[in-house]
Amino acid sequence: MRPSLLSLALVAGAFATLVASAPPAHAAEHATNPAAVALAQDAVIVDTHIDAPTALLKRWVDLGRLQNDREFDYPRARAGGLDVAFMSIYTSSGQDEDGSAWKVAHQMIDAVEALAQRHPEKFALLRSPRDVDRLRAPSRRGGEPRVLLPLGMENGAPIGDDLSKLREFYDRGIRYITLAHSANNRIADSSYAAEKKWNGLSPFGRDVVAEMNRLGIMVDVSHLSDDAVAQSVALSRAPVVATHSALRHFTPGFERNLSDELAKAIAAKGGVIQIPFGNPFVDPASAAQTQAYFAAANEFHRRNAARAAAGEPLEDFNAFDKHWDDTHPPLKTEIERVLEQIDYGVKLVGVDHIGIGSDFDGVSGALPDGLKSVADFPNVIAGLQARGYRDADIRKILGGNLLRAWREVEAVAERTPTSER
Repeated sequence: MRPSLLSLALVAGAFATLVASAPPAHAAEHATNPAAVALAQDAVIVDTHIDAPTALLKRWVDLGRLQNDREFDYPRARAGGLDVAFMSIYTSSGQDEDGSAWKVAHQMIDAVEALAQRHPEKFALLRSPRDVDRLRAPSRRGGEPRVLLPLGMENGAPIGDDLSKLREFYDRGIRYITLAHSANNRIADSSYAAEKKWNGLSPFGRDVVAEMNRLGIMVDVSHLSDDAVAQSVALSRAPVVATHSALRHFTPGFERNLSDELAKAIAAKGGVIQIPFGNPFVDPASAAQTQAYFAAANEFHRRNAARAAAGEPLEDFNAFDKHWDDTHPPLKTEIERVLEQIDYGVKLVGVDHIGIGSDFDGVSGALPDGLKSVADFPNVIAGLQARGYRDADIRKILGGNLLRAWREVEAVAERTPTSER
């Protein structure tokens, strides 16, 4: 049922008030029409990648209230119509190397659980797409809908080399795993690695994909090398997803984004490509700057390896990172770059296989004008409406496609004989 005209007026007023009260870095840059606000509030919006847990571990703030230095919080989520916000349980390659990834992952899950327990009227943990309608309903008469918090693991490092850890994290609520991140790991090669270790998936990685299918965990191919993506799609018995990957058509040579061929393979298996908002993925100049960073970082590590072998003191990577950030500020990008990605994806693989994975709180504010926080989803809707998209198709892109793929992943797990689970 659509909201009443009165409730829509209240939402539009709240959206305007929020934008007016937020600092420029978070304010909506584009005027949003009432039809876009109405659809944002009525549709089920699913964002498959928000890095709030990483920010919470760095500095805890109450995301049940407006937080001007964050891109996700409850007031902004409600203003933007966000219903399902996948919390990214991210661990780095450094944490993989020093053995702390398992601990950090559990600490992040604890933080999300604490947030939901602190505000049961605003948030609820989500473990199955079948529970979306029930859990997002207001917890009390006259209350606001809840924002649902499923968990996605970005980087398979926390499972180490122990398949049983997959069940452990599944039981804690993990519903997708990005197999690798910025470096090759035990499971798969990374798109960012200058030299690939496995030429795709490792033997252990193949077992990981099979076990994820058995448990009902979505296989996420974002960040993977081309070979690893292709092998994951071929091996998986369930649809695979790219939770925050743009399309390489706009960023030639940037392996982090998906080629047309790989995007078609994901769609052919019933999967979904979730388009991110971050400038490094959707803007060619920003993508080139990101590629240059990883090339420089790889050279830094090679240089340090040579120093270590020669018994010389190592250079400080944190100093390298700070110097890079100081000399390479984020480039300005328009919301049109995101709309172009969505539009191209729809024409390439069909409207049933494109969705949204913003990467809010994960790209250090490097976001297009008009997409500075979760309050700004109506701006995406307005842009798609202006391009002639029907509301029914916009609903698919906003969340319907991802929920369908998630249900299919669950169905594959349910069809797996108990003896194999």
